[in-house]
Amino acid sequence: MAQYTPMMQQYLKIKAENKDAFLFFRLGDFYEMFFNDALRASKELEITLTSRDGGAEDRIPMCGVPYHSAENYIKQLVEKGFKVAICEQVEDPKVAKGVVRREVVQLITPGTVMEGSMLEEKENNYLASLSEFNDGTYTVSYNDLTTGENNVALITGGFDAAISELYSRPVKEIVVASDFNHEQQEILEDRLGYTISHQDETYIQEEFQELVKEVRQEKLLIGFGRLLQYIQLTQKRSLDHLQPVRVVELNQYMTLDMYSKRNLELVETLRKQGKSGSLLSVVDKTITAMGARMLKKWMERPLLTKQAIEARHDQVEGLLDQFFERETLREQLTSVYDLERLAGRVAYGNVNARDLIQVRNSLRKIPEILETLGSFNHPSMKSLYEKIDPLHELKELLEGSIAEDPPITIKEGGLIQDGFHQQLDEYRDASRNGKQWIAQLEKKEREATGIRSLKIGYNRVFGYYIEVTKANLRHLPEGMYERKQTLTNAERFITPELKEKETMILEAQEKSVDLEYELFLEVREKVKTYVQELQRLAEQISRIDVLQGFAQIAETNGYVRPLYGQARLVDIKQGRHPVVENVLKDETFVPNDIYMNEETDVLLITGPNMSGKSTYMRQLALIAILGQMGSFIPCESATLPIFDQIFTRIGAADDLVSGQSTFMVEMLEANHALSNATEHSMILLDEIGRGTSTYDGMALAQSIVEHIHEHIRAKTLFSTHYHELTSLEDQLERLKNVHVRAEEYEGNVVFLHQIKDGPADESYGIHVAKLADLPSSLINRATALLTQFESSSSAAEESSASLEEEQLTMFVEEQKPNAKKGTKSKSNVESYLKGLDLMEMTPMDAMNELYQLQKRIKS
Repeated sequence: MAQYTPMMQQYLKIKAENKDAFLFFRLGDFYEMFFNDALRASKELEITLTSRDGGAEDRIPMCGVPYHSAENYIKQLVEKGFKVAICEQVEDPKVAKGVVRREVVQLITPGTVMEGSMLEEKENNYLASLSEFNDGTYTVSYNDLTTGENNVALITGGFDAAISELYSRPVKEIVVASDFNHEQQEILEDRLGYTISHQDETYIQEEFQELVKEVRQEKLLIGFGRLLQYIQLTQKRSLDHLQPVRVVELNQYMTLDMYSKRNLELVETLRKQGKSGSLLSVVDKTITAMGARMLKKWMERPLLTKQAIEARHDQVEGLLDQFFERETLREQLTSVYDLERLAGRVAYGNVNARDLIQVRNSLRKIPEILETLGSFNHPSMKSLYEKIDPLHELKELLEGSIAEDPPITIKEGGLIQDGFHQQLDEYRDASRNGKQWIAQLEKKEREATGIRSLKIGYNRVFGYYIEVTKANLRHLPEGMYERKQTLTNAERFITPELKEKETMILEAQEKSVDLEYELFLEVREKVKTYVQELQRLAEQISRIDVLQGFAQIAETNGYVRPLYGQARLVDIKQGRHPVVENVLKDETFVPNDIYMNEETDVLLITGPNMSGKSTYMRQLALIAILGQMGSFIPCESATLPIFDQIFTRIGAADDLVSGQSTFMVEMLEANHALSNATEHSMILLDEIGRGTSTYDGMALAQSIVEHIHEHIRAKTLFSTHYHELTSLEDQLERLKNVHVRAEEYEGNVVFLHQIKDGPADESYGIHVAKLADLPSSLINRATALLTQFESSSSAAEESSASLEEEQLTMFVEEQKPNAKKGTKSKSNVESYLKGLDLMEMTPMDAMNELYQLQKRIKS
């Protein structure tokens, strides 16, 4: 490094400690970047690339951004998944000997963003850690630095289960050990798009032991320790707002794997168009940002306990019963700011006076909210009322200290109210009286000179001055003022008296600003002692907000309270798809019943494409999720079981994780459901077997249905275009055929979107093609081919049946001499044959039975 200047040596040393981040190196009023950082940043940020002499033979690439507008550039980099190390001057240049000392004061990463402009208001910003153990288990730890929330969970289902858990949260960055499985890291980074960071240290210091006092398992402590170490490494400041770690017992919540969340479009659509068109977009009637974040958490973790579900339903019912009180509550919530993130900013040390005004204004509304809650009659509302602390002392502190309309900056004064501090009031009096004196002096000098345009002004370089235009200089008596500055069109003067007042005013202003800053820091430290109380208040307000939103959507969209019985009964009357009915503009949604009693495990759904099979299937899942997260549901009435898991295979899509083909994804997702579902689960399988030949697909589809029916007994909706499978109703006692009704009218198919008992009689594929406006010549050719294929198929079936009967007769005759070879064998064969009624079987089934017999004889 000897070839470089001392300053560049300092830069290179700090950069070596922050290799994976853009280093924003403070030089005067700019953050500068050099070498490869400059080359990359100029491209990513579209800023000018220059160079400078750093002492080396070649000039060094350089680019920079003004420090006062750096936040926008940092935001651009972080949104692209990069990290930014902020390197500030930590020494006064006036007293520095040699190069001013600089240090990285903060490492900003996608998962540790605190600045409001970089955050989604209604979404958490999670940093996660993923730790793997020798027994194949994983731990996932979450932290939202903006709110201080901490969660840990133990994952026993392998890497796929860990991915599903991460996928269910708005995770922006994942921390892993440096020796973490390379292939798994590639999946997380390259295919799922997470920013990956490394941290090996997992020790939890004494000062943070209180956070983990409820955590008992060593694995969870290791996982959270990794996360905590990374936060400390990057933030380099107080973390007093971190909340106690909550152990998430995953078996207390409905399990939704990443494919089901995606297929059901819970929080975003398959087309990645954001929230619009998702279930979240329909049911989000929250008022506050923190309420919106809680709603998303409830949706991602529906409840499994009947008591907990019904407690939420009771409160929704209480809010729904009293319209005017609920509307009053909604109006009051509009004045409540994001207390959850404000508390985080207070503890983090980057809160300004305007943030504290938002805290104060929010606290002003709490007594009104309490009064409204107290006016609800339902007994369940009492618990909401009792858990709210209005924080009177904190409100009084902020009422008496912070100015009504403070500036954004905290070092320029105007932060503290008059009357809060005696010394500050005295400085302000001196400053205000001095300015009043100057205004009076200006009036006096105009009268004395007769120059009406004479004015007294001020700037930071020359202080106060008397300014006279050159055209009026002739009116000034010689020696009246002392000349101070000459301008093109005017002269500026000073007098001893004005100079004296200037000193007094500026001293008072300077002391006033310095004292205000000190007082503001003192107030901020006092507010900091209320962080935990603010967090608890924020949680209660968020809960109220979500519940009133549920009541609002129930009233607006006609949702009803579901009942939860002990039996595995699904009885939904006139159920509706919450999203589809919401987006239909010129059409009316057709509701349908869903009935599956204790003796019905599988509904086999047939009907033409576009008729609504997938809508019907998703409808059941969304109704179940809504009910178990605490919302009312879209139907006339419903009795439901509590589902422990939902598995879906709906729609064709390539795999997010492994890059597999659509058919492979279909088989993997089917296997995932078959391997993990229980009799308390829900399985939705749509058109299984489409990605292979007809007979392959039909065989797979039938075997999957049979396996679910015989071995799992989960409530299953299975849609198919294989009409041959409808014969399973005669073979599987807990399977029932239903179909989507369609009618042919004047050569066109009319989809009625009604679910009826029994199998569909036609596929209507050509009619659907006609609806898609395929060329008429193509439609006519397809119709002719269909007639030809159907005729050929009928003839082939007759020929096949005759051939099978002939083969069966020959087979039985062939077995007779073989059976005579031994008395025991003959006896076994005769006994076996007597137990079979071959003529009541289909030829294929009889052939299969006799083939098995032949194998036994040969063995």
